[in-house]
Amino acid sequence: MRTRLPRAEREQQTLDTARALFAAHGYAAVTMDQVAAAVGVTKPLLYNYFGNKEQLFLACMKPAADALTEHVVSAVSAAASAPEALRDGIHAFFAFLDADKDAWRMLHDDSLPSGGDIAVRAREYRDDMEAMVTAALSERTESRAVEPLSVAIFGAAEALGRWWLRSGAMSAERTAELLIRTIEPGLRSR
Repeated sequence: MRTRLPRAEREQQTLDTARALFAAHGYAAVTMDQVAAAVGVTKPLLYNYFGNKEQLFLACMKPAADALTEHVVSAVSAAASAPEALRDGIHAFFAFLDADKDAWRMLHDDSLPSGGDIAVRAREYRDDMEAMVTAALSERTESRAVEPLSVAIFGAAEALGRWWLRSGAMSAERTAELLIRTIEPGLRSR
């Protein structure tokens, strides 16, 4: 017998379950039928709460993107120099990945649609992260190449994050240090 929960609790239960399914299987492979069955609700109730699969995914994605962004922002906010901001930000980035692999898998799911609201929100998240890196470096360096450098740093962090999750070949801390040692000399010479 299914327990009747207040709407807010049922919605949170649904988000937690859907987030785990999206992270484990990817957006394209998860159906509303699977989510409803895993939560123990009817499909019409799921549609009533979230509208459609895209809106459900967005409701799961937003807290993950916000948490990653906040984690990195808080880490770089006290940095006194560009190399220190780089070091603190990359360590925070990989510490977050290590602590919440599901959030990362949702935000960097290769099966996400290339159009629509999900694509727009994913691009906004990446743009926000790149802008944050640009701002952190701009405040702490004289380089005129801050924006392209920021895009390169964030792209490298994303690519290395994917490799790290797939391979598990080294710790998050060691992976962060590898990226820092690779990028930091170029940042110091600017």
